[in-house]
Amino acid sequence: MNEMTSSLIVMVVFIAAMYFLLIRPQKKKDKQIQAMRNNLQVGDEIITIGGIRGKIVKTKEDSIVIQVGADKVKFEMMRWSVSSVESSAKVAKTFVEEEPKKAMPKRLKKAAKEEEEIIPEDEK
Repeated sequence: MNEMTSSLIVMVVFIAAMYFLLIRPQKKKDKQIQAMRNNLQVGDEIITIGGIRGKIVKTKEDSIVIQVGADKVKFEMMRWSVSSVESSAKVAKTFVEEEPKKAMPKRLKKAAKEEEEIIPEDEK
């Protein structure tokens, strides 16, 4: 009887350890992935399970339409095929766009630099 209870206790402890080390973290991860897939919005940039990068242009109940590549090819795929969200439409809207920096050709930069060297700043 003593051996039987000790082996039963060991079995219960082993099952509890397996639950806390393997099953519970996997369920938590699955819930996060499901929440991410349910919260997909138009404008989100995603990566699919197959490695395709695209931007969501239309959402449906079980599927999404994404735009891919320079030719802006659109195709429909299932929500479960989304692996991760690169950038969210909400995040993109919150950033304030700065003025674009004006690019200057190298020869003009060089000329401007030489001009600064020739004319001291005191005389300007």
